[in-house]
Amino acid sequence: MSDDVRNIVLGVVASGLFAALGWIARTSLWKRKLRRKQAFFGLPDNSESLLVVNRDPATAEPAVHRFDVFSLLELSALIKDCGAHVQVVTQDAAHQGFGERTEFCVGGPASNRRMVAHMAAMLPGVRVNIDPEPGPDRGAFRIGTELYRMEPGVTEYVLLARLTVGEQRGTRPVFLFCGQRAITNQAATRYLARHHERLARKHGSHSFVLLLKVVNSQAYGPDVVEVVGDVTRAAQTPLPAPAAAESSPAPAPAPAPASRKKQQKP
Repeated sequence: MSDDVRNIVLGVVASGLFAALGWIARTSLWKRKLRRKQAFFGLPDNSESLLVVNRDPATAEPAVHRFDVFSLLELSALIKDCGAHVQVVTQDAAHQGFGERTEFCVGGPASNRRMVAHMAAMLPGVRVNIDPEPGPDRGAFRIGTELYRMEPGVTEYVLLARLTVGEQRGTRPVFLFCGQRAITNQAATRYLARHHERLARKHGSHSFVLLLKVVNSQAYGPDVVEVVGDVTRAAQTPLPAPAAAESSPAPAPAPAPASRKKQQKP
């Protein structure tokens, strides 16, 4: 074998070896990335998850707002990427506890009974104004001592939460997407899809509650989102009970003394 042929053979062997090593490294990196993603969402291979959909409060018939449909599609893609399965149920048909399966719950308390139950159990420091009458506080969030009012289409808020409780801590979390409008629910699901790696590095398997602000949705849709802050502590701290009104009536004023009649002289 001449030197030229030997050099060609060695070059081909070296190229194949480097290609194999590169493929192994990429595969290992991809698997490690997938395992971190599965751990964050609590979705190991072939696991089951629950997707709870709300109803459109603007209609009398059972219907889902189109922005909430987009939210469900984005969440379904995340679940599929983890190699897990999903069961879709309506907000009035989910009758099981939390922690058994990873759950994704979409919609505010005005349109989702399941969200009402989760907030009462795990977010006692959050109040949402669900009064249907128009007013400046309609749909407003009260988190601890802070009040967040919305200006439809301009400034709107949504809570994005990952919550774990009991013995299943860090294994089967519940994800909440509680927005003031349907488009804010989609903004939260899109934010989670884009930033789940950063959230996993920061929070790991612990619970967190983020308050997001959706900016100018009438022009930018659900794409422009700002993080107002991490409100986990305030959201999980029960609000103080309102002062009870005094039940005993106020004492009645003492009657004025009757004036004596002057006696007439005989």
